Amino acid sequence: MTAPDPTPRTPTTFGVVGSGWRSLFFLRLARAAPDRLRAAGVVTRTAERGQEVTAEWGVPTFRTVEELLAADRPDFVIASVPWGQMPVTTREVVALGVPVLAETPPAPDLDGLRSLWSDVGGSGLVQVAEQYLLMPGHAARLAVVRDGMIGEPTSVQLSSTHMYHAVSLIRGLLGVDMDEAVVTGRDFTAPLVDPLSFGGWHEDAAPEPRKTTLATIDFGGRSGLYDFTDNQWWNPLRARRIVVRGSTGELVDDRLVRMVDATSPVESHLVYRRTGVDMNLEGNDLDFVSVDGKVVYRNPYVGTRLSEDDIAVAAFLEATGAWARGEGPEPYPLAQGCQDHAIALAIGESARTGQDVRVTKEPWA
Repeated sequence: MTAPDPTPRTPTTFGVVGSGWRSLFFLRLARAAPDRLRAAGVVTRTAERGQEVTAEWGVPTFRTVEELLAADRPDFVIASVPWGQMPVTTREVVALGVPVLAETPPAPDLDGLRSLWSDVGGSGLVQVAEQYLLMPGHAARLAVVRDGMIGEPTSVQLSSTHMYHAVSLIRGLLGVDMDEAVVTGRDFTAPLVDPLSFGGWHEDAAPEPRKTTLATIDFGGRSGLYDFTDNQWWNPLRARRIVVRGSTGELVDDRLVRMVDATSPVESHLVYRRTGVDMNLEGNDLDFVSVDGKVVYRNPYVGTRLSEDDIAVAAFLEATGAWARGEGPEPYPLAQGCQDHAIALAIGESARTGQDVRVTKEPWA
């Protein structure tokens, strides 16, 4: 079995504004790893909803952020509210001088992003909850790319998640910061069976029109290809795939090909060590990911049996806590979240209009 980490930890403490399904996501992680994460409280709109949250999750609830902070000041506060409310809550928490983790996107539209940046961008108090690059598979791919195994990354093709999440992955794997971009997008509609959604399985599912958005993102020498079908997160009939191309190799999902000398294109694979399979009695966990015998990613939550997305969010919460306490770097600054959504909005606009959309330097750049 994996030995426990002997290093004493200060649990990351957080408050949450909002009590929807995304808010409860964070409470579930705190329950799964109580030595690492602690929810100081939840701000709910009504006392009745607060009683429901307390009964289910055992955390105190409050009607205002001020009440939460007076009772138990956390490392940071998560704004987990609807799109339109996100910039309002972010401003409110920043005005109290408290670090805030805004859910994605930080504002609904481009004007909202610019206004939010004007109001709080200079505060240094806002991070954005963009966890996808911390998911084990993507984190392992990022480590491979940053290690130079495929040379200079030149393009990313992604069919997995949507909008700002996909843009974050593309920009992160390419190493693109605030580069200007030209977006060309189109929508296509075709019949597709959609048997599984957030609400569960649909036994009577039949083919219905579903939209696929395809878009290219030209960063000037580097490029991204965005491919997303409605409900692709849940639909088991649509695979997730990622291609990262570089100057001396290529990574396709978990398969790596690169040149090791003038005449030798060598194939390797990302190998996932998963416990609890067959007669392995270590518990059901992802342990690590390796390439050619070198560990490129190690699960920091072995023993919790968290899903890969949960691992990423928990790691992001801990990184945010370290930043808020002055013990670590910014996990995902507001400027990066704004840039992701600006490009995502350009994808939608180009697909609607059939015209190229240029993303130029914005105030956060």
